[in-house]
Amino acid sequence: MNATGPLILAIDQGTTNTKAILVDAAGQIVARASAGLSVAYPQPSWVEQDAEAIWQSVQRVVNEVLSTAPTPPVAVGVSNQRESVVLWERATGKPLAPCVVWQCQRGNALIESLRQPGVDAEVHRRTGLTLDPMFSASKMHWLLDNTPGARRRAEQGELCLGTVDSWLLFKLTGGRVHACDMTNASRTLLFNLHTLDWDDGLLELFGVPRQALPVVQSSTGIFAPTAACGALPAGIPIAALIGDSHGALVGHAGFAPGAVKATYGTGSSVMTPVATPILSQRGLSTTIAWSQAGQTTYALEGNIYSTGATIQWLGKLFGWQDAAATVTELAAACPDSEGVYLAPAFVGLGAPWWNTRARGMIYGLTLGSGAAQLARAALESIAYQIYDIFAAVQEEAGIPLTTLHADGGASANPLLMQFQADLVQCPVRASTSTDVSALGAAYLAGLGVGVWNSTDELAGLPRGEQSYTPTMDAVQRSKLLAGWRDTLTRVLCE
Repeated sequence: MNATGPLILAIDQGTTNTKAILVDAAGQIVARASAGLSVAYPQPSWVEQDAEAIWQSVQRVVNEVLSTAPTPPVAVGVSNQRESVVLWERATGKPLAPCVVWQCQRGNALIESLRQPGVDAEVHRRTGLTLDPMFSASKMHWLLDNTPGARRRAEQGELCLGTVDSWLLFKLTGGRVHACDMTNASRTLLFNLHTLDWDDGLLELFGVPRQALPVVQSSTGIFAPTAACGALPAGIPIAALIGDSHGALVGHAGFAPGAVKATYGTGSSVMTPVATPILSQRGLSTTIAWSQAGQTTYALEGNIYSTGATIQWLGKLFGWQDAAATVTELAAACPDSEGVYLAPAFVGLGAPWWNTRARGMIYGLTLGSGAAQLARAALESIAYQIYDIFAAVQEEAGIPLTTLHADGGASANPLLMQFQADLVQCPVRASTSTDVSALGAAYLAGLGVGVWNSTDELAGLPRGEQSYTPTMDAVQRSKLLAGWRDTLTRVLCE
């Protein structure tokens, strides 16, 4: 291992895999490890994971990456899948239910019951979010009502309820600390963007007791020292927590208004920093980009339920062992989808539509349509959804968005990235790193312990990128977008 200066350990806990990286003072990744995770679908539109398996995957990758380290890390940073919720016993650290994953719609009945005159608007004003079961509050309510004795025990302070960052912090500290950061708190529908704390009125609205929730802290700062666990020694400061999408924005050094990034994962997020909270009128979320040293940076964001998940669904449908590789090969074999569109509303549509009743549709099939056209349509559906949010973000931010930074697994697909550049009509700069969210957590942890002294210093660190510039003519682009809008109209009318 050739490392420059002290090492920072960053953990990136995602929906389908967990990663750990070691980053040196030059910003270089000098070691990495990853472990896959399974996801269960016990009922239509329900999505869950084993919370203990999440923690075990973290232990596994941390042990592997530290086995190559010449010295212990000087800090730990964590990025994590957002909105997903874990319920566990405070005394034992034992999960009492599955982790309810961000895609899960089991809280939809509560959300629908709250859609009353004035409630939507007031929740939006306080949280910057739309009433939707993707966000954590309805999941928390469901867990408390459907886990025996949970509501009473939570009110008495015996149980912990939190997002994945708080679950991992609890485990990394040996059960000593129950806290979360502002980025994760801002995705719950329980956090007030103006007071920067849990909102008592929203806690009452969703029936979530404050006693069970984590203490909210800045994204950067010393949360607690680690407890000894495998190769991870005791006493290492945990110096950053951040939601994975926010971590990616930091990993791209997207610190100034006008920067915009898209993360291509199981779902997708498009995010741009803004100086003050902007309450969206186009279905975007206002959220915390990150918080540091008493300063809070806000963001506009749009969330998509199914992007990479669409490719995996298609692979399962056809029995393809490597769905991503097969879809890419088939899609590249035909110049276009021949009028086939796939609207991947498997669990509804997220931003900017926020329609939980919508369901997936394949439109435009002919007798000549086959696997290649479906593969192309699946890949293109990712770019269409990103485009819809990019256009809304540009309108509401009021700042020209001249470059789209891309990261996540699908950003390595040249066909998709070129199509994306053609739709958004600006250059797309795809990171050549598969660890952008983890890098963001490492950057913030390094700031927290003084490895780096400013975001300007972080912006100057080297980052590999592949650039794509628009080449499609305006007539073809307009025709394709019209077909996509026609398909969405049919889906949203169902």
